[in-house]
Amino acid sequence: MTFKELELIEPILQALSSEGYTQPTPIQEQSIPILLSGKDLLGCAQTGTGKTAAFATPILQHLYLDKQPNNGQRKIKALVITPTRELAIQIADSFTTYGKFTGIKNTVIFGGVKQGAQTTALRQGVDVLVATPGRLLDLMNQGFINLKDIKYFVLDEADHMLDMGFIHDIKKIIAKLPEKRQSLFFSATMPPDIVALSRKILGNPEKVSVTPEQATAEKVVQAVYFTGKKGKPKLLVHLLQTEKIGSVLVFSRTKHGANKIVKELIKADINAEAIHGNKSQTARQLALSNFKAGITKVLVATDIAARGIDIDDMSHVINYDLPNIPETYVHRIGRTGRAGASGIALSFCDMEERVFLRDIQKLTGQNIPVVKNHPFPDDGTDEPSPKQGRQQRPRQQSRPAAPTVKSRGSRQQSWAVNPNNRSGQQRRRLNTRKEN
Repeated sequence: MTFKELELIEPILQALSSEGYTQPTPIQEQSIPILLSGKDLLGCAQTGTGKTAAFATPILQHLYLDKQPNNGQRKIKALVITPTRELAIQIADSFTTYGKFTGIKNTVIFGGVKQGAQTTALRQGVDVLVATPGRLLDLMNQGFINLKDIKYFVLDEADHMLDMGFIHDIKKIIAKLPEKRQSLFFSATMPPDIVALSRKILGNPEKVSVTPEQATAEKVVQAVYFTGKKGKPKLLVHLLQTEKIGSVLVFSRTKHGANKIVKELIKADINAEAIHGNKSQTARQLALSNFKAGITKVLVATDIAARGIDIDDMSHVINYDLPNIPETYVHRIGRTGRAGASGIALSFCDMEERVFLRDIQKLTGQNIPVVKNHPFPDDGTDEPSPKQGRQQRPRQQSRPAAPTVKSRGSRQQSWAVNPNNRSGQQRRRLNTRKEN
């Protein structure tokens, strides 16, 4: 199927074509006809599935076809709420890209920066507003934003909205929306509290669900290294210095941990930057820009800060710390292997994290191959932290019975698999950035 067969209008098809995209991803193929028909939508979709284009293109089409002669200031007709600044900026960029031949105007607002430029854009009038909840409520309370003309409402990454404590802000915003509107609700997971929230927002929605955990994991080449806490920084430096790694996103469980990783890498003359909630908005944007431009080779991030980081050519993801929520692992490795291409995800696992690994393998239905021959194996000398030492330890057979990645040549080890060598003609598909 092509975008033309989805009955998108010529100005949007022209924009997609200028970006080199002709074939929709599964969520676009399912969602665009539903949204063009005016129905509400409940979407279960992870990052990297093409979700942004799935809702941006139909909204742009509705606004273009409903366009009235400009007799005065534009009014906000579409509102997209998202949990993080990075994701908000990238969604706004997507609306600009797909709407460049429509005349539809958008702007983005978020906290952490002065509001002057944002309020100026709002005064000039916009059709589409992309916002984080806190700054949106703030500017509503100051009288800069009125939601009475909203026709299209999108709540994106709802599960992370709840994780970040935005539930009360979301309820306040929803209370200000017109009852007659088209509502779109997207979440990577659907726990009971998310389902309950969706019922408050949506009427009688159509439901779409794409890219289950197993499918996401299957398209990414994975490997795990058993090492100790003390061995992790040495192993990371070793891999970055000896393997052919392009751009790599390294995940840390904590902000403090992210800073420590960057210090270790800089000490080894590896260009790295951290991105997390304690960094200023300016510093975060600069780090992200440097990473996209290839100036910075390694970006170290926490899970929340990484929301919205969407880079097509990212070759590797490294889990410096394994997450204690298995779905988070799937979201992390989904940062590579975008748009039908393959990617590589490497994980470091110390003794305390073996139980997390077992949960991840249960969720994905896969045994992750173990790299046995590397210079920094777990030697059992790490002492458990007071908190994690009380966790239930996995049984003796917790090491997965998976194929090992054998050493090659004179190197101590090699997990390296070239994703470009995988068989099958990969068709280029549109994802959330060139799309975020």
